[in-house]
Amino acid sequence: MARVPTAVMNLIHRFPRLPQAPTRRRRRPGARPPAGPALDPGARPRPWVRALGLVAVVLLGAWLGLLVVGNVRVPVGPMDTTMTLRPSFTGGTKINVSPLGALQLDSHIAPVRLDVNVDQLDPERSRALVDHPERLSGLQDEVTDDIARGTSDLAVRSVVAVVTGATTLGLLVYRRPRRALAAGGLALGLLAASGGSAYASWNPDSVLEPKFSGLLSSAPSLVGDARSIVTEFDVYQQELARLVTNVTKLYDATSTLPVYQPDPTTIRVLHVSDIHLNPASWKIIASLVEQYQVDVIVDSGDTMDHGTAAENGFLDPVEDLGAPYVWVRGNHDSLVTQRYLDRMRNVHVLDDGRARTIAGLRFAGIGDPQFTPDRTQRTGAEQSQELAGARLASAMRDQKRAGTPVDVAVVHEPSAAREVDGTVPLVLSGHLHREDTEVMRYGTRLRVEGSTGGSGLRAIEGTYPDPIETSILYFDRDTKRLQAWDSIELGGLGLTTAEVSRHLPEENQPGADSSPSPSGSSPGASSGSPSGTAPSSPSATPSRPRS
Repeated sequence: MARVPTAVMNLIHRFPRLPQAPTRRRRRPGARPPAGPALDPGARPRPWVRALGLVAVVLLGAWLGLLVVGNVRVPVGPMDTTMTLRPSFTGGTKINVSPLGALQLDSHIAPVRLDVNVDQLDPERSRALVDHPERLSGLQDEVTDDIARGTSDLAVRSVVAVVTGATTLGLLVYRRPRRALAAGGLALGLLAASGGSAYASWNPDSVLEPKFSGLLSSAPSLVGDARSIVTEFDVYQQELARLVTNVTKLYDATSTLPVYQPDPTTIRVLHVSDIHLNPASWKIIASLVEQYQVDVIVDSGDTMDHGTAAENGFLDPVEDLGAPYVWVRGNHDSLVTQRYLDRMRNVHVLDDGRARTIAGLRFAGIGDPQFTPDRTQRTGAEQSQELAGARLASAMRDQKRAGTPVDVAVVHEPSAAREVDGTVPLVLSGHLHREDTEVMRYGTRLRVEGSTGGSGLRAIEGTYPDPIETSILYFDRDTKRLQAWDSIELGGLGLTTAEVSRHLPEENQPGADSSPSPSGSSPGASSGSPSGTAPSSPSATPSRPRS
């Protein structure tokens, strides 16, 4: 037998020995207990410490299992959704509708919460509803079946995720199969208890008192009282199905707009206004920018609805629309909105009369002095608009004296626009939610744009939906004067018509004087008939002006 070197033995003896578990020795009857120091009761972990450690392993493993594999993708009607169980102190159900916000329901009391993420609208299933309207009658039953199937799949997957996660973590921590299986069994028991608690406390009336967050905080004003929704669910279901199909129809109408090939020497400006949080507007604007080869987009305000910081994410697509974005603040836009846009690339915010040259045109504008997202009328509103317009007119006169005259002025309300008459050839505005054109007394042309958002999310309040209106303005590259414009009108929710009509300023029509008429009439009325109105696809080219 080899002898261990003395130096190695000395090194081993220097390390303190770990406490060993006491061994039970059988004593002979009448024998005295062995002399020596008493055993340390802290040598072994106490039972409650071991129990807490096991519970911690079970909870952490179950949570990791749910996080990794505890979700299912479920098609619900024309929507693609993801259902997930999450640990929670309060329970309930949370429905995330990106990018609008979230809806929370106090549906149950349990240490787990049901998360439902509405990912996207499936174009093929939506188009099937458009092509076969008779399927709408069975949409409610289809959605109910989809949810039931998704919930069953989620329950099975959650059991597997919780047991697997807890067992795997138990094996890594204890390195004993028996302890790992105990952790898995305890996780299964906790999940079953949570399910039983949710079932016992299930509250089907929770839909009567939903909690909205994000942009959906305005939902009560959009869809009415929740109690009326429940009592008249058949009607509400039909309206929801109609809204789903309308979005698809709107996209289809936009994709088939006529393509116009303008003179390459012209500067093409897309004028939009009063989007009011309609997410479909970005799709429409991007399509028009591409088809009409737009050089710059001008937004005359009310892009938002309440002007809150929660709405700012709605503006993110602006950077990717394919053209510079010129913007002025409307009465539904706040300074929070303005600062958010001002930090974005490719966005040019106009305010206080400061001039900016974009795509060969010099723009100047001023933000709306009123902030009234609740549609209230404050005392002195008209006077404040006139004062803002006067400030803009003064700034543009200074630009003209400096030899850098402004080509286009931009405001939100027409009452402010009237104050710049005679200081600029063209002023653009919005606010009225309807298109209008006139040449004012001193020769400035006022172009009022309709709602490019079809009056936004509030469009479902009225009996008849507002149309989606926008226009393409054509400017001469040398004179920087307006040569013509195309008015584009898409049918609002429930309609699939698209109409494009060409207009010429009065001074550009054959036989007319070279200067615009100072009258208060509307010389910009259509000089050509509409390009066409069809149920599903508009005509291929815009109409030519009458000779």
